[in-house]
Amino acid sequence: MVSRSLKRIASRCWRPSFDGENSCKAGDANGRVDGLLWYKDSGEHYTGKFSMAVIQANNLLEDHSQLESGPLSSFQSGPYGTFVGIYDGHGGPEAARFINEHLFDYIKKFTTENHGMSAEVINKAFLATEEDFLTLVKKQWLSRLEKAFKEVKAIQLSTEHNVRCESVRKELQSLHPDDPKIVVLRHKVWRVKGIIQIARSIGDAYLKKDEFNKEPLLPRFRVSEPFEKPILQAKPSILVQKLSPKDRFLIFASDGLWELLSNQDAVNIVNACPRTGIARKLVKAALREAAKKREMRYSDLKKVDRGVRRHFHDDITVIVLFLDSHLLSRASCRRF
Repeated sequence: MVSRSLKRIASRCWRPSFDGENSCKAGDANGRVDGLLWYKDSGEHYTGKFSMAVIQANNLLEDHSQLESGPLSSFQSGPYGTFVGIYDGHGGPEAARFINEHLFDYIKKFTTENHGMSAEVINKAFLATEEDFLTLVKKQWLSRLEKAFKEVKAIQLSTEHNVRCESVRKELQSLHPDDPKIVVLRHKVWRVKGIIQIARSIGDAYLKKDEFNKEPLLPRFRVSEPFEKPILQAKPSILVQKLSPKDRFLIFASDGLWELLSNQDAVNIVNACPRTGIARKLVKAALREAAKKREMRYSDLKKVDRGVRRHFHDDITVIVLFLDSHLLSRASCRRF
């Protein structure tokens, strides 16, 4: 939830696979599995520790090898910085996997070229990843024609690009002044062109280039009229904020968590509990809220099969980074 700039980004890639086993790289320690919950209770990063947990709600694909969609995560940390990414697929896993495999490489590339991290570096990395993904879509398209709480303030540093937010709808309307149906209210839900709720993404090629808005895409996913300019954009919104000794921790999570817990609720939980296993505690707190909304017991929700659970809660991925001020100060001294 809190995102702060770091001068350089190092390697060490780590993420879970989604069949209940950990995908380890560069000597990373194994995570653990509790039913559909994958978790790593504690690990080291650039200026402190981290905790991570993932729970899946969607069905497996027909070949039972990969999920339909759901958050993937990247965690790269080294002697000069830490990179955290959570990529939540909404129509399939392809875009999330592609981002997980390419975005960080572009960030490293542009950081080296610009001799440091900046908002421009992140922006260029997003757009380069988007361009590569659309190129891949184009290549494949033709073949498919066939403790007691201390007061800790939650600071939200990312914005939600969802058209249920009035500001996002107004932004889209300003970008498409000649299209009165750029956002449509259907069954009390705002959607872009009556199809999708998000306003920015990497992927969703059929809403970026008209050449993909046709067969073999299913009719219910198509925009009814041709378009010349992209309906969605891949350009990220970026907020740069320097770390201070008062900053305690950062919470990164997919929207499945924030649909069930408020910013302050999540911050209060992290502030009140031990670091070890804190990501798992956040996931379970969210699941309890999901059960409460359906007037059922948490223990009964845990018994609901994958796929059916999608009607109770979204996929959830959480990473919590703790910021130890003495390590942060030492790192700053080394940097300069």
